[in-house]
Amino acid sequence: MRLRNTVIAAASAIALVLAVPTSANAATGEFLYKVGPGLPHGLTDPPSEECLNLPGATDEEPGHSPRNLTLSTATVFLDFNCEGDVYYVMNPGKILGPRLKLRSVVFS
Repeated sequence: MRLRNTVIAAASAIALVLAVPTSANAATGEFLYKVGPGLPHGLTDPPSEECLNLPGATDEEPGHSPRNLTLSTATVFLDFNCEGDVYYVMNPGKILGPRLKLRSVVFS
């Protein structure tokens, strides 16, 4: 009887571990920004530690007015591919105005 209970408990524990999804290394929340005359864009639960070029941002029209509503720190770059010397670090909850231009972002 004890062996049966032990086997059932072990099988249940293994099933529980396999059923629980692993954390998806993401910045939980939304990162919002505008493009051009103020068209809203955003990223929901973006991946962490991966450079993201902002959808809608172009060479002529960078993104602006970023709002970091994620739980992670966002580093925004003026250039695509998180390159260049022009960047700004945004803590979680930080909201900036239209003077900050950006084309890519990476989350901690």
